[in-house]
Amino acid sequence: MTQFFQWIGTMHPILQALIVVLAFAAVVALILFFVDIAPRKGTMYTVIRLAMCLLIPLAVMLLFNSYYWAMGVAVVVGGIFFLLDLRAREGRGYLIQLVAFMAPAMLLLLIGLVLPSIQTIFASFMNSSGKSFVGLANYAWIFGQPDGIRVVVNTIIWVLVVPTVSTVVGLAYAVFIDKTRGEKIYKVLVFMPMAISFVGAGIIWRFMYEYRAKQYDQIGLLNQIVVWFGGEPQQWLLNPPWNTFFLIVVLIWVQTGFAMVILSASIKGVPVELLEAAELDGANAWQRFISVTVPAIRPALIVVLTTISIASLKVFDIVRTMTAGNYETSVLANEMYTQFTKFEAGRSAALAVILFLLVLPIVIYNARQIQKQRSIR
Repeated sequence: MTQFFQWIGTMHPILQALIVVLAFAAVVALILFFVDIAPRKGTMYTVIRLAMCLLIPLAVMLLFNSYYWAMGVAVVVGGIFFLLDLRAREGRGYLIQLVAFMAPAMLLLLIGLVLPSIQTIFASFMNSSGKSFVGLANYAWIFGQPDGIRVVVNTIIWVLVVPTVSTVVGLAYAVFIDKTRGEKIYKVLVFMPMAISFVGAGIIWRFMYEYRAKQYDQIGLLNQIVVWFGGEPQQWLLNPPWNTFFLIVVLIWVQTGFAMVILSASIKGVPVELLEAAELDGANAWQRFISVTVPAIRPALIVVLTTISIASLKVFDIVRTMTAGNYETSVLANEMYTQFTKFEAGRSAALAVILFLLVLPIVIYNARQIQKQRSIR
């Protein structure tokens, strides 16, 4: 694929533009073609749909050189074509259709997700070369030294602070901005950090925390404010444990917009009749918010909290960009990468397993909440 793009890069710009237009037209024509034939009845169309369930993920894997992209596309395409074929065949052969259409996705999930997860668990009990069984030595190394314990504690601090603060601030924005003049503008401004990658956010905030000696002009906004008030410039990212909280601020800044958008949409869905009934009963604004609004948006709160919690557990880019895990700021994901670059595959795998075990309760809780909501409906 890279060679193909390099070959295109050697062409005249007009030819490059022509090839891009033709490729776009071909993709659009292909999509229209399959959209047109997708709902039709007949064995031939069923075979075409089955072929697409295999060929489309294969093409994605070859283009992007990624099992994960192929897995995601396979699940989506398999589900769509299964529903279309089920509709075209009027519900006949439900189980056979389900297996046939979802088999490519299940195969890719098995190869790209399940097997690597099992290999990682086995690798966590092996030495750095993966040739000798060392039992729990890698886990003992993590929990048997101050640096390893600090990495786990830092990760727990991230997952406790970030979801709580992001959700509270996002909920406050959603409540106070709702139905105000300029609501759309305010929401766009708050949501804008979500459009920035974690690496970009880390670079932006690293400039915010930038330190220079007092005799020099400050280029970091935070230190410049300190100097304006007559204080001494501080090395914000070098002083533990506060530097961890300064890093946490970056993720809060990014995730608050996500929390605000989800919770704002949920608040707008609260029945007005309930709020009016509470007001007639003599409840003030705060009582209406606590007793009516919050219980009504509880499913959205759970989604926001669990989503941000998982993002906090997996945080890597911000830490790597701003401190590289130095000065006692490392977290599990960053330490996993660090040990891998040191050719300590066993320790890296053990850290990955610990990260998985920390994520697992959140996923299970979220799944149970979804199941309860379905049973209520």
